[in-house]
Amino acid sequence: QVQLVESGGGLVQPGGSLRLSCAASGSIVSISTMGWYRQAPGKQRELVAVFASRGNTNIADSVKGRFTISRDNAKNTVYLQMNSLKPEDTAVYYCNVDGWIWGQGTQVTVSS
Repeated sequence: QVQLVESGGGLVQPGGSLRLSCAASGSIVSISTMGWYRQAPGKQRELVAVFASRGNTNIADSVKGRFTISRDNAKNTVYLQMNSLKPEDTAVYYCNVDGWIWGQGTQVTVSS
């Protein structure tokens, strides 16, 4: 069984930055995909940025140029650096592995 532990959410003013981390532990044989989704109140969960199975990245158009995904394979950890945050980035951010393993979520609130 794989466990995901997320950290790094919080309250930030518009234009600010946050860095999210997600560490995977447990019965890890191999990880195919790993990345971040988010869900705002009243909206469906959506992809933010993920490392796909071939190592390429998929990044939502709404965050391109502002968010950067990176990873440390040795630590089974993925990061999401979020810059130039906007109020519309406010959501619960979820780490995801292989499309079906989810973290508990971390709240990101962008507000003045």
